[in-house]
Amino acid sequence: MTATPAPPTADKAFGRVLIKLSGESLMGSREYGTDPDRLDAVAGAVAQVHALGVEVAIVVGAGNIYRGMSGAAAGMDRATADYMGMLATVLNALPLQDALERRDVDTRVQSALTITEVAEPYIRRRADRHLEKGRVVIFAAGTGNPFFTTDTAAALRAAEVHCEAILMAKNGVEGVYTADPRTDPSAELIAEITHMEAIQRGLRVMDSTALTLCMENRLPLHVFNMDDERNMVRIVSGERIGTLVRTP
Repeated sequence: MTATPAPPTADKAFGRVLIKLSGESLMGSREYGTDPDRLDAVAGAVAQVHALGVEVAIVVGAGNIYRGMSGAAAGMDRATADYMGMLATVLNALPLQDALERRDVDTRVQSALTITEVAEPYIRRRADRHLEKGRVVIFAAGTGNPFFTTDTAAALRAAEVHCEAILMAKNGVEGVYTADPRTDPSAELIAEITHMEAIQRGLRVMDSTALTLCMENRLPLHVFNMDDERNMVRIVSGERIGTLVRTP
């Protein structure tokens, strides 16, 4: 599915955002790995946001790759397994960069682990400058430390480069619910909630470390369904989609 770039004259609600993509958002119908059509659709959605004149940073997870490695990681030292996961995020960042650049979107990958042959090292000021110049920056390898999720990496990088919001892309759900809608038919979509309420109620927005970091830095989260690629553009255009998590 190919997304048509939005007109650059369209209104925008944000100047700079960070998009948190799960690795599963790149799988399509596969059990694991990356589906080329799905990758192109995600790149098209990001390109639409970029065409609005919004500065875009991305953190991508690795669930699509790690599913294939889960057997090998069973019983492994936690730190070793986490480093494997960090490397897997690089394997997602590179094809995403390629898909964006095929759409003429200038893109840089910055890695928290040193892999100079394929990615720049993460340097906050350099990332900030790339964003100012209109380049999409993909932050790979999480925080560079084990025991921290890519959710925490998203919150950290968004705070460091002064993003106005985090767009949390979910798969198959419209936002944050009172319970898991896949198992509880009575689950209701929550239109708006505070970071603290989400933590206290144990809602699956992002992990508690990441939520706390967002709360402390007054970073709002827009949680939406990535199955409809148009949602991303709707949010940055000011439309209320999914769930808004913020601390007034």
